Amino acid sequence: MIKLVLIGAGGHAKSCFEVINKIKKIKIVGCIAEKSNKKFYYLGKDKDLPSVRKKYKHAHLAIGFIKNYKLRLKILKKLKNLKYIMPTIISNNSIVSKNSKIGAGTIVMNYCIVNYDAQIGDNTIINNRALIEHDVVIGSNCHISTSVTVNGNCKIGNNTFIGSGTVIDNGVSIGKNCIIGSGLIIKKNIKDNEIKKK
Repeated sequence: MIKLVLIGAGGHAKSCFEVINKIKKIKIVGCIAEKSNKKFYYLGKDKDLPSVRKKYKHAHLAIGFIKNYKLRLKILKKLKNLKYIMPTIISNNSIVSKNSKIGAGTIVMNYCIVNYDAQIGDNTIINNRALIEHDVVIGSNCHISTSVTVNGNCKIGNNTFIGSGTVIDNGVSIGKNCIIGSGLIIKKNIKDNEIKKK
């Protein structure tokens, strides 16, 4: 049984809880957050991570991002420095090809499909009902939002956010550190550091 500490106590943490709580081999023991949330057993703030590590060695970074990936990266570095183990988490309700590769700390949430030869980096969020098609490469510390469709042979760089309901056409490449808005159809490549809302 993995005893897991959730890092975060906001809306995304609640969604992560719903996924993780149904996985028999993982037990959530509490959360680390700057403010307590009555929904979770409160273990302390970020400054308490070293003392919590003495008791628990597994953690999941349950802080989402929409506009700024840097907070997640900052906390991730702390977790790595303290040698927390960050398991890959896959919802019991999702379909994930045995021929895909999914990195440490990444969560595949409810009702997702990850198809043949897809590769997903570390610490990435594949949010509810996302479709990741064959031969897609997604970097680390990304957030692929609810009901996003990433068609075959696409590439998405590190630290990139894709908004809910967006469709990425076959073979399109999106750079690192990008923010792509909701409900878009992306037909052309997007360079690093771009923000696309319409």
